[in-house]
Amino acid sequence: MARYILFRFFQGVICVIGASVIIFIASRVSGDVTLLLLPPDATEEQIEIMRREIGLDKPLYVQYFMFAGKALKGDFGKSYRWEMPALELITDRFPATIQLALSALAFSITTALFFGVLSAVYQGSWFDNFGKIFALLGQAMPGFWVGLMFILLFAVKLGWLPAFGKGGFKHLILPSITLGWYSVAAQTRMVRSAMLDVLDSDYIKTARGVGVPRRILIWKYALRNAAVPLVTMLGVYFAAMLGGSFIIETIFAWPGVGRTVVEAIFARDYPVVQAGVLFTSIFFVFSNLLVDLTYGLIDPRIRYVR
Repeated sequence: MARYILFRFFQGVICVIGASVIIFIASRVSGDVTLLLLPPDATEEQIEIMRREIGLDKPLYVQYFMFAGKALKGDFGKSYRWEMPALELITDRFPATIQLALSALAFSITTALFFGVLSAVYQGSWFDNFGKIFALLGQAMPGFWVGLMFILLFAVKLGWLPAFGKGGFKHLILPSITLGWYSVAAQTRMVRSAMLDVLDSDYIKTARGVGVPRRILIWKYALRNAAVPLVTMLGVYFAAMLGGSFIIETIFAWPGVGRTVVEAIFARDYPVVQAGVLFTSIFFVFSNLLVDLTYGLIDPRIRYVR
């Protein structure tokens, strides 16, 4: 077990290093930040002085190693736009992103369990067909389009819910449903498929034959044994929601990491972009590691071998 954890941790470190290289290069090739920091009438001499001050006059590989060395100490530099430490800015906005991702995950889990379990129990019925259509539509409609339609219908036309900003519970409804909408489809299909396999197993037939109540049989025994692939999906989609929140937060003006990074990209604010992407990458890797370790708790038959 310890060897497996160390191996997965090593893989996670490699992934984070790869992400740091990619985002570092991508942020540099997007354009010269000095053109935004200086006025349009700045001279070539002023531009060169600014480039030396922020370290852009050095070779790219030297800039990366300087960035990596400081990042290991928690220093991602100072934001050009917000004029504060980049990591402090990201950590201040991160709770709002976590709140949105958890709300979206709760919506997707609840909806997927409802449609997936009942579709498997009532296989071939009108509800099963409806569940299949619902899952198909969920993956056919991109999240940004769903968000815009929700704003148009529930905020503009009906006036039931706010269209943007962070406030009370009502502000959380539209962005969380939009963010969790895509994952509902895949989770519903996963729950339905796993439940069909479990319900057709011998021990379920035996339990049904000895008179175990149907409610307990479905929601306690069958669902627990069908939960292993579902946990995989939940871990992956929760981590993906952190990345998907970049678009949704921008649409709903949600003050999280995603919206901050998008604004930083347009401002070519390298420190904030690098801090935001790396912080999210680390959380993504950590989430997937936790998912791997929970398999043994759900199904004791699973053993970790490396």
